[in-house]
Amino acid sequence: MSNKRNDIPVYLFTGFLESGKTKFIQETLEDKRFCNGERTLLLVCEEGEEEYAPDQFADKSVFIRTVDSPEELNAETLTKFLAETEAERVVVEYNGMWLLDELYNAMPQGWMVYQEFMFADATTFLTYNANMRNLVYDKLKSCELAVFNRFKPDMDKMEFHKIVRAVSRRADIAYEGADGKVEYDDIEDPLPFDINAPIVEIGDGDFAEWYRDTGEDGAKYENKVVRFKCRALRRKKLPPHTFVAGRHVMTCCVEDIQFAGFVCNWDNAETIKDDTWIILTARVNWKFSRAYNKKGPVLTYIEHEECDPPADPVATFY
Repeated sequence: MSNKRNDIPVYLFTGFLESGKTKFIQETLEDKRFCNGERTLLLVCEEGEEEYAPDQFADKSVFIRTVDSPEELNAETLTKFLAETEAERVVVEYNGMWLLDELYNAMPQGWMVYQEFMFADATTFLTYNANMRNLVYDKLKSCELAVFNRFKPDMDKMEFHKIVRAVSRRADIAYEGADGKVEYDDIEDPLPFDINAPIVEIGDGDFAEWYRDTGEDGAKYENKVVRFKCRALRRKKLPPHTFVAGRHVMTCCVEDIQFAGFVCNWDNAETIKDDTWIILTARVNWKFSRAYNKKGPVLTYIEHEECDPPADPVATFY
């Protein structure tokens, strides 16, 4: 595994206490296909009942360092660990009670997350989700694979599937039984609207899903005509002939409500009353906008009509 431009690949394992992270990392480092002489910094941010057995690693190229608090998780500490170990890559067992942004903000320049996995004990996951939804959301939002271990035959996969899909449509999902047998999630997840219709009608309850999907796979909306209910906002900092069409979205909890909007271009944008609910019909194109300061979904106005707010003005994924 060679590093391009001296990047340090980071393999990130998240999840709550006793979720199986340590066991999986231990087995990975015992595998000669992964642990093959490349110097590895194993960064441990959580101390559980299971401990690492370095003498069982495939070779002696793994160097363990621990971080006991979020305050200790900073670029200076991580840079020091990397210099001490001369590591070429990093494996992180992350503390489930810490937000991922604390790690991302602490990573030194050149550190790049190559893979991210979330582990959960299926027997406790639903309780965590009910009581600490913001932390569950945090661990699911960017993972590539969500692994539910200790999964029992009488458990309903759909309960777990819906929680993951409410956060991400991209993450793969695996269910591991007590016998070690792994089954991958094959539940089909069609979008709640017809993307191939002449006009893609986004229902009041589907805005959050559509907004997320444009962020994850915006190319498929190129040149599509959409119709949806939204708040039209006009702001002085926007380019001329532009307004924002969107809604407030609750991603994980009441404390995490944010406005999610699209730039919409229209020569007569100044005629739109600020903060008015409208049903907007527009064409979607993926291009640069000064409002985003980067490429993104830009709407071209076709028509609109004023309307009453939806029954629930805040869009959700449920």
